[in-house]
Amino acid sequence: MKKTILITGASSGLGKETAKLFHSRGWNVIATMRKPEQDTELKALENVLVTKLDVLDLKTINTAVAEGLDRFGKIDALLNNAGYGAYGPLESFSRDHIIRQFNTNVIGLLDVTRAVLPHFRINEGGTIINISSIGGKMAFPLGALYHGTKFAVEGISESLTYEVEQFGGKIKIVEPGAIDTDFTGRSLDFSNDETLTAYQPLIGKVMGAMQDLFQNASEPRVIAEVIYEAATDGKDQLRYTAGQDAEMMIGLRQQLADESFISGIKSQFGI
Repeated sequence: MKKTILITGASSGLGKETAKLFHSRGWNVIATMRKPEQDTELKALENVLVTKLDVLDLKTINTAVAEGLDRFGKIDALLNNAGYGAYGPLESFSRDHIIRQFNTNVIGLLDVTRAVLPHFRINEGGTIINISSIGGKMAFPLGALYHGTKFAVEGISESLTYEVEQFGGKIKIVEPGAIDTDFTGRSLDFSNDETLTAYQPLIGKVMGAMQDLFQNASEPRVIAEVIYEAATDGKDQLRYTAGQDAEMMIGLRQQLADESFISGIKSQFGI
């Protein structure tokens, strides 16, 4: 029997590439997105259900899970991929912006997970793969909101491991570095208030250095292969580093004390 994966944020980038990869490996795919009417590529594939899911809307979450089960009968894996990055000085963000960042990257992930957990528990198995980031292991300047959400994903995932193993389930965390997608475009919510003059020199240096970081970005397919490995290797391994830059940065973070690492980041960004 074919296995089935539900993917959030499958309209583009990593989510779309992962949907295509799992399909090519013989899986059924529930490819969810906020605007499924705009998709043409995934809809053309056999055994792919393209349907609406907005992680901020509980009704669409529950409906997408129900549609997936109605179409394929079972869900074997969930990929919590939907999210975006809010960057900028904390003072420049409205409270609504702050809430939206955490609702999307954290509360949305929890809501989708809660929607599939009863199904996994009844079937005594299932794998939940959460997309974190090197930004869940370390923090860069101006990313208090984004890094806060990814640190939360790390803690949530690690703790949930103890719960889901009670019925044979697994939690996996994938930690990519830079990905050659539109993260710096529509997936980046950059905020700045130029009247906050104290932050402007920092912003200029950081935004310039960010472009350099993405020069060594991994292709989405590279990260998708790691996701596939996490879903299929049968191991109890919790964390999967994805991309050469991620391996280097996470390795460096593990070796250095806070003061040394922060000093290195300041030097890299020219702060």
